[in-house]
Amino acid sequence: MSESTVPKIRFGMTDLYVTKLCQGTAFRTMPRSSNNDAGVAVLRYCLDIGINFFDSAIAYGWGGAEEALGKAISGRRDKAIICTKVPRFYEPSSDDAAGKDATFNQAYLETQLEGSLKRLGTDYVDLFLLHSTDGITGPAEICSVMDSFVTSGKIRYWGVSNHPAAVVIEMQKTASAAGTSTPAGIEDYYTVAGVAVTDDSRSRTRELEREMFPCVREFGVGVLAFSPMDQGHLAPGRKIEPGSPMERIIVELDRVAEELEVTRAEICVAWVIARPEVTSVLAGCESPEHVDQMLSGTSLEIPEECMKKLDEASNRFSTEMEKFNSSA
Repeated sequence: MSESTVPKIRFGMTDLYVTKLCQGTAFRTMPRSSNNDAGVAVLRYCLDIGINFFDSAIAYGWGGAEEALGKAISGRRDKAIICTKVPRFYEPSSDDAAGKDATFNQAYLETQLEGSLKRLGTDYVDLFLLHSTDGITGPAEICSVMDSFVTSGKIRYWGVSNHPAAVVIEMQKTASAAGTSTPAGIEDYYTVAGVAVTDDSRSRTRELEREMFPCVREFGVGVLAFSPMDQGHLAPGRKIEPGSPMERIIVELDRVAEELEVTRAEICVAWVIARPEVTSVLAGCESPEHVDQMLSGTSLEIPEECMKKLDEASNRFSTEMEKFNSSA
């Protein structure tokens, strides 16, 4: 695909028009740093072919991933729409230590934003997200602080990641009542399988459909869905336990892929982007070939009968995982 042929879609109710594939910087097998030449090359390749949506976070390499993205977009800032996220804890002292809890107050968020701007080499970010809830700060304070960043021009829009739907709804109503900018987007886990579950052992995939999607439709929120390959569990070559729920869903994915003469990765991406609530699929591609494959998946239309089979397999997987985790 050439740059001019990669379609763009409006992100929620914003004036951001993004590609249906968002390239992430949370690399799994490569360093999350500006010294990762291969990773920077992948990011630049995305720009070259017309992908304009990029995701990062302060906690990815504790600034290293942002520096890599900043290096990749240097001189081409106008070609990129940047999303980055602020964590609810400070950088840990070592890899095996836990970071000290932070509070989403004005001072903390402003300091973190300034650091992101410096590492990214830009004077604004398009989308600034809270990486998860801090469990302390009320919606009124958060909405006020984030709106101040919008007013200052340092961010264009704000939103949240890994937040319960009830919290997002409360923020929407609080901001609307105060006349300030509302959360414009969310970033959350959504995949055809779904090994990750909630604290009470419910499928996060099904929870997003039941609780968050209605919120998305009501408020016109953009959705960036991460982990189409389910944290790598759906990637070809992974060792899968015979007879396991994962093996069963992979068999179904491969049947459909073979029927449509595409790859498993394309099917995984196509299943996610087929949901009308999803704006863009976030993938951490680590090679140009992987980028091409994922991008192809965003334009693949899965026939109705095949989609029905995949939906059934997805729901069956969720039921099996919920039973397994609740009995563990």
